[in-house]
Amino acid sequence: MLWFSLALAAVLLYLTLRGLDWSAFWNAIRNGHYQILLLTVPIASASYFLRGVRWSVLVRSEAQVPILSVFWANMVGYMGNAYLPARAGELLRSAFLGQKGGLGTSFVLATALSERILDAVALVLIGSVALLSQGSMPPALANGVRAMAAVGLLGLAVILLAPFQEKRIVRILGRLPLTEKVAQTISRQAVRFLVGMRSLQNAPRMLTFVGLTAIVWLMDALGASLGARIISQTLDLGQALVLLAALGLSSAIPSTPGYVGVYQFVAVTVLVPFGFSRSDALAYILILQVMNYAVVTFWGLLGLWQLNRSGKSDLGPIPGAE
Repeated sequence: MLWFSLALAAVLLYLTLRGLDWSAFWNAIRNGHYQILLLTVPIASASYFLRGVRWSVLVRSEAQVPILSVFWANMVGYMGNAYLPARAGELLRSAFLGQKGGLGTSFVLATALSERILDAVALVLIGSVALLSQGSMPPALANGVRAMAAVGLLGLAVILLAPFQEKRIVRILGRLPLTEKVAQTISRQAVRFLVGMRSLQNAPRMLTFVGLTAIVWLMDALGASLGARIISQTLDLGQALVLLAALGLSSAIPSTPGYVGVYQFVAVTVLVPFGFSRSDALAYILILQVMNYAVVTFWGLLGLWQLNRSGKSDLGPIPGAE
């Protein structure tokens, strides 16, 4: 998988950089209005904090975990995704919060995966609406949105329906050719996982989650729109949402840490029809990636320090936790 990711990144970088006007690219970088970062960095930080609050809506369905603890674990996860392959940050944030909150990693991982799937569904739906408002777009992007919408809706159905099939799932796991000890461990963890999924069955909790998701993506679109002004370009909120949807879809592709090659190719593909030159599109996405790395690294390292200095929560484990 690593070799495939490296090969894919190399091919996409070649396609992105082929025939690029390097002089225009460096001019865009050198002449950027970087004082705008004083606005985009706080917006990005606030968006990440709200993502932590949103995750806590699911986690706190079983125990009153401090929102700051959820935020710190979330930022450790985002930092892990930025620097490690295979989205290892999802396991990192679940392990940290599961250990510190006494909730059990299986339950926390279930809420984390549920959050990601619901976020992807929301992004696809928002991006689809924004795409329709923009007129013609590359067929590959439109087809990608439709395919991911189908996958996202399937994932949503699994999250909503699987908790009601707990007995059947446990019965199927019990028939696997495993030792009794291993089978019991797997069944116990599966039940914990389903408990995490069940956190979405509460209507007020779901509505809160949906509301926070809308705010998060609007803030991200605002930050992306303001970021375009760094290179003296304009990007309205609808166009920014299309870009964010395309970048979100591309994150599902096996890629190197930081999505090197993938994000550059997607940004050029999406932004050129919006009036960006290829040089400006590349400069724009690189500036946004560097800013995002800085924000994620700062809060992620601070989160590591905060989680390591604090002892395990006094919260007792929820039923079935290890």
